[in-house]
Amino acid sequence: MKRMVIGFYWLLISILIPVGAFSEEHQKTNRQETESIMQEVIVTATRYAEEIANVPANVSVFTEKDIQNATARDVADFLRRAPGVHVRDVTGGRRSYTVDLRGFGETAALNTLVLVDGRRTNQADLSGTDWAQIPLDRVARIEIVRGGRASVLYGDNAAGGVVNIITKKGEDFRAGAEVAAGSYDTYKASAHISGAENGLSYAVNGSYLDTDGYRDNSQNQIKDVGVNLGYLVGERLAFNLSHGFHKDTAGLPGSIKDSEYAAGVRRTDSVNPDDFADTEDYYFKGGTEIYFLTDSMLKIDLSYRERTSESYATFAGGYFTGDTEIDTVSFSPQVIFMEQIIGVPHTLNIGFDYVSAEEDITNTSEFFGFLSHTVTNMERKGYGYYVHDEIALTPRLAASGGYRYDKVEYEFDASSGTPNPDHADLDEKLWTAGVNYRLSNNSNFYISYSKSHRYPVLDEIFNFFMNSIDSTLGPQTSDDYEVGMRYALRENLIVGFNLFYIETDDEIFYNPYAYSNQNLDGETCRKGLEISVAQQFAWGAIDANYAYTDAEIDGGTFDGNNLPGVPEHQAGANVFLDLWRPLSIIVSGQYIGDQPFISDWQQNFNDHKSYFVANAKLKYRWRKVTAFIDINNLFNEDYAEYGVLGGYPLERAHFPSPRTNFLLGIMVEL
Repeated sequence: MKRMVIGFYWLLISILIPVGAFSEEHQKTNRQETESIMQEVIVTATRYAEEIANVPANVSVFTEKDIQNATARDVADFLRRAPGVHVRDVTGGRRSYTVDLRGFGETAALNTLVLVDGRRTNQADLSGTDWAQIPLDRVARIEIVRGGRASVLYGDNAAGGVVNIITKKGEDFRAGAEVAAGSYDTYKASAHISGAENGLSYAVNGSYLDTDGYRDNSQNQIKDVGVNLGYLVGERLAFNLSHGFHKDTAGLPGSIKDSEYAAGVRRTDSVNPDDFADTEDYYFKGGTEIYFLTDSMLKIDLSYRERTSESYATFAGGYFTGDTEIDTVSFSPQVIFMEQIIGVPHTLNIGFDYVSAEEDITNTSEFFGFLSHTVTNMERKGYGYYVHDEIALTPRLAASGGYRYDKVEYEFDASSGTPNPDHADLDEKLWTAGVNYRLSNNSNFYISYSKSHRYPVLDEIFNFFMNSIDSTLGPQTSDDYEVGMRYALRENLIVGFNLFYIETDDEIFYNPYAYSNQNLDGETCRKGLEISVAQQFAWGAIDANYAYTDAEIDGGTFDGNNLPGVPEHQAGANVFLDLWRPLSIIVSGQYIGDQPFISDWQQNFNDHKSYFVANAKLKYRWRKVTAFIDINNLFNEDYAEYGVLGGYPLERAHFPSPRTNFLLGIMVEL
C-alpha cells in the first residue's frame, strides 16, 4: 500500500513540473483562468464579500466548475478534496457524515459550523448537520474557513471552522436534467431551471435518489426540492427568499464488532436488520439588503426550519425508539460600514444573532430489561452581539479584530417530572485579532488569534435515562493561534502553508466508561500544519495537499493520550485532464493515517488502520449532452472510514465502506 501511495504522488509531482511552453492560445486561456482566481471572494470569514488575500485565515473556495470537475457524488464527499478536512462516511451508505476541521474527532459535527447561504444548519441536538439535505446539484460554490476566527461573527459550533454552502441563483437562463444508475440498484434523477428578468431572479432544483446500499439494511431513498428567488429594486434595495424541502427514508445497518467478524459475519451483512431512520426537513429563509452611503449596507435575515425524524435502533442491552421534532427560528440583522473614518478605510461590522430551537421528543426504550416511556420538551435560545472591524493601515497591510458576547438559555419539561433545576443559562465572551499583509493580488501572509467556544447541545445536557439535567456540564473554550501564507509562485501555481495551535479547556465528550457526557478534566492540545499546491494548465488542473495534526490530551484522567478519531497524517490529490476536448478524465486519491477508535479515550485498543482510496470519473461532451461514468474505490480497498468502541464489554466496532462501485449517467443542458 505504501508503494502505491508513493507512486501516486510521484506521478503528481512529475505532472506539476513544467513540460514546455504552451501555444499563445493556451497561454491566453491560462491568463484568463488566473484572473478568475484573483477575483475569488470569501464571505464566511467576515459575513460580507471579501477577497481571499485579505483574510487572515486558511481559506478554500470551490466554484461550480470545481464541483463539476470532481469525482464526488454529494457535498460531504466533495469536501474530502479540501486540505486538512477529514470526512467520515459513518454508515458507509452516504447517509450520515462527519466533517472534521482541525482535528476535533468524534465531536467534529458539533465543532464545525455549516451554513447554507449564511443560514445555520447545525441542529440544537446531537444530530449536528444532516448532509443528505444539501444535494450537490444545487450548489454553486463552497467556502471553507479553518480555525476559530469565525466564532466572533457566528458564535457556537465554529471552534474548528466554518463551511458555507452557497446555492445557485438565477442569472442567465439555464435548464437541464440528469439521470443516472449504478451499483447496488442505485437510481438518480435531477432537474433544474433558472433565469432572471426585470430585476426578478429565480432558480428551482429537484432531485431524487434511490439505492439499496452496499450492505444489508442500508437502503436509502432521498427527495429534495430547492427554490431561490431574488428581486432587485433599483440599485439600493434587494429582497431574497429561499426554500428547501428534504425527505429521506434510510435503513441503518449498524456496526460489525471484532467478535462478530470472528463468528463469520460478512462485511456486507447487518446485525441490525430492523434499524431505520426517517427524516422530513424543510426551511424558509427571507432577507433584505439596503445599501446606503458609498458601499455600506444594512442586512436582515429571518429563517424558519422544521425537522421531524423517527428512528429505531438496537444496542447492547435493549432498543430505542424516538420520534423527534425540532422547530428553529433565527433572526440576524447586521450593519456593515465600508467607509473611511478619519481618512482611513474601515470595514466595520455590527450585528445581532437570535436563534430559538424547540425540540419535542417521544422516546420508548428498553435498557437491560427496564422499559421506559418519556415525552420531553426542550428549548434552547441563543443571543449573540458582535462587532468586528478591519482597518487598512496601508494599501497592503491590514489589521482586524472583533468581540462577541454570547448567551444561551435552556429550558426542560419532561412528562414524568424533571428534578430541579429545569433551567440553565450559560454565556461566553469571545474575541479575535489578526494582521494580514497582501504580497500581491493573489498572495498574502497572516497571523491571527481567536477565542472560540461550544455549548452543550440539548441531549448532552439532558440525560434521557435519568430524566434529569446535568447542571455540572459547562461550555468548552479554545484559544486558537495561526500563522500562514498563500502565495502565487507563477501565473497559475498557488501554494499554501499554515501552522496552527489550538488549546481547548473543558472539552465536551461522551465518556463510554461512565455512560455520560462530561467536560474533559485535562486540556486538549492540537497542533499541526496544512500544505496545499494547485496548478492550472491549458489542458486541465491538478492539486495536492497534506495535513499533519497532533491532537493530545494534557493532564487529567487521560493524560498523554491521543484524541480518538483524529489521524496524525492525511493527504490528497486531484487531477482533471481535458486533453481531448470532448473527453475529460478526473482522478482523485486520499490517504488517511492510523487513528484511535472513536471513544477509545483510554487507548486500550489497537488503532483504526490507515487506508488509501482512489476514485475516477470519465465525461464525454457532445453539444449540450454529457455522458459520464463514476468509478469509486478503484483498487477495491477493504476499509472502514468509521470505527467506534461498542457492545458490552467494549470492543472495536467497524462500519465497512463500499468496495468498487460505479454510477453511469447522462446530463442535458439547454
